[in-house]
Amino acid sequence: MLKKLIVAFIILVSCGSLFANKGDKAEAAYYHTKAVSVAKANLGVPYQWGGMSPSGFDCSGLVKYSYARAGKTLNRTAAQMFYGNGYRIYNYIQPGDLMFYAPNKASNPTHVAMYIGNGKMIMASSSKGVMITSTNNPYWHPRYIGTKRI
Repeated sequence: MLKKLIVAFIILVSCGSLFANKGDKAEAAYYHTKAVSVAKANLGVPYQWGGMSPSGFDCSGLVKYSYARAGKTLNRTAAQMFYGNGYRIYNYIQPGDLMFYAPNKASNPTHVAMYIGNGKMIMASSSKGVMITSTNNPYWHPRYIGTKRI
């Protein structure tokens, strides 16, 4: 009898963790989608160094603001996000993933953009404000140093 109870308990705990994982994935899909939507809603907002609001954004300010509206708190600067938020992605990039850039491979990140799908990213550019560009952009592509998922 005790053996049957133990087996039933193990099955119940296993099923519960399966459902919890599905909920975690659904929640992650929600906040990634929400963060991308928030960023897109701010297309055309002018660049402002240190800006973290729809009156003006810098690159990390846009990402921090977008994820905050989706319910996730991120560090403030591109370098702080790179070293302190999320986990590295080496293969399949998904919408909402953060793409980091630096002057060279040995430097700390100085720029962050959010992948939005179909080879495109959204970012706050010092020359054009919040904009969408290709991940193969001739200026940014050679400065790419890695991707993280929140």
